[in-house]
Amino acid sequence: MFAGAIFLLIALLMGKEYLNSRDFRKKSLERLYQSYGMTPERNYKTGEMDHIQEYYFRHPKEHQIDDITWNDLNMDNIYQKINTSCSAAGDEYLYYRLRTPIYDREETERWESRIKFFMEHEDERQRVQSLFFNLGRVGRYSLHEYIENLDILGERNNLKYILSNLLLLVCIGVMFVSLPAGTVALLVVLCHNIVGYFKEYKQIEPYITSFRYINRMLDAADKMGKVTISGISEEQKRLRGCYQRMKGFIRNAYLIVYVEKGNGDPFGVLLDYLRMVFYLDLIQFNNALRAVRGHLSEIDEMVTLLGQIETAVVIGSYRNSLSGGYCIPTIRFEQNEDRHIEIEQVYHPMLTEPVKNSISTAKGVLLTGSNASGKSTFLRAVAVNALLAQTIHTCLADYYDAPFFRIYSSMALKDDLISGQSYYMVEIKSIKRILDQVQKAETENGYVLCFVDEVLRGTNTVERIAASTQIMKMLSSDHALCFAATHDVELTKLLRKEYDNYHFEERIEEDDIFFPYKLMQGPATTRNAIALLKMLGYDDYIIKEAETMAEGFLTGGSWQNMDEI
Repeated sequence: MFAGAIFLLIALLMGKEYLNSRDFRKKSLERLYQSYGMTPERNYKTGEMDHIQEYYFRHPKEHQIDDITWNDLNMDNIYQKINTSCSAAGDEYLYYRLRTPIYDREETERWESRIKFFMEHEDERQRVQSLFFNLGRVGRYSLHEYIENLDILGERNNLKYILSNLLLLVCIGVMFVSLPAGTVALLVVLCHNIVGYFKEYKQIEPYITSFRYINRMLDAADKMGKVTISGISEEQKRLRGCYQRMKGFIRNAYLIVYVEKGNGDPFGVLLDYLRMVFYLDLIQFNNALRAVRGHLSEIDEMVTLLGQIETAVVIGSYRNSLSGGYCIPTIRFEQNEDRHIEIEQVYHPMLTEPVKNSISTAKGVLLTGSNASGKSTFLRAVAVNALLAQTIHTCLADYYDAPFFRIYSSMALKDDLISGQSYYMVEIKSIKRILDQVQKAETENGYVLCFVDEVLRGTNTVERIAASTQIMKMLSSDHALCFAATHDVELTKLLRKEYDNYHFEERIEEDDIFFPYKLMQGPATTRNAIALLKMLGYDDYIIKEAETMAEGFLTGGSWQNMDEI
């Protein structure tokens, strides 16, 4: 009766835990379904983005977005604004997708087909979302980091564990001959096994997390392969193939992926002792390790396929979240196309109340205007949308039409204190890489779209204008389209043949300044640097003398009292 009562109590506790877990999962899935089309609220831990990059680093392709351009455009923040993934595969593949433009029409059409399917078929989308919810994330590191470090474990075999288990049986046999001797021998072997177990388990514990994730991927691949989802039939077929080739992994890893250690219930405690004494999970880990090492290509393929499917769901959700609207871009892949780009009512994804602008040009664009008038934001809006158009086939605009571009920027540079490089040195190296890409595009009949904010701001005025003029002329090649912002109004005249001039302006009313943020044709005709000094309460003498000097230079072409100096 006592044993029965204990068993009943355990059964009730386990049943309660199961019901609580099921209720929590149901509510979590409801929140997930309802959040489709909403801006994600996820908080990223320090260093988390470093691990999300791992799939991208291990899958290099031509024309990927380089680090300078990615950082110039603050793409980590835009990634986080887009990402509603539930799984590590989705996290990592979305990052890869945003840094890897699609330069093939058929592949672009396949992506659009996936995205539209999940946007239009709610039941199938939610079924897929539930599978990714179960898949979850790996842990602290990327799955690729765990797999890459498997070599640290070296070659492992189960011989010593089997011999230890045989020795236990020998000790038990000795007990039938001499109980004291057998008992002492058994205790010594047990202590040896337990100490050895903890020592070795500490080495393999980080990898068990990755093995559990591989097992969950196989489970997702199996379940996804059993349902009919017409929008991803090809991906389902390939996932089924991966599952069939890796079924042995599940059998070899049962104890380490399904049965958690130290869960506190009597059966769990008993199993923990059996593991320690007989090395059960160490033996299974070695078997699973061999299976993983023999199927690295299948693991990578599953990450890719699952990542592609969830990324398609994420892109659809992002499109629905855009209150400012979006369009499906027209990208011209033919090599004989010209470099003309046309964007209507484009806006930046990080702005809550954006002012939209339009532009259509086959020449370079030179932007002038006052401080804080919107030049840099416009450059980034065009650059980001060109990138999004070529990666996730989504453009935050009413209309986008352009050839396929190799996208580069030189905008938010800093001096490099570690290497001892000045700002100017960092800047000219950054621009040099763009010039190299333009030359490469000319030989390969491609196109470069580049963005430069304040050309050569790190040097003196005379040399800056002279060098900037020649650099900007090189960037006006038939195979390049350059958008540049500058405060050097001299460039608007020196480059008038190569570039279309546009500007942003400000309005000063009643000692206050307003920015309409509307793109205007022609070079800037107003200045606000001195006006801002006045508004912030600088001494009237400074304001007056500065205005006099500026006006004298603009009308006479030389600085007042320069001869006296």
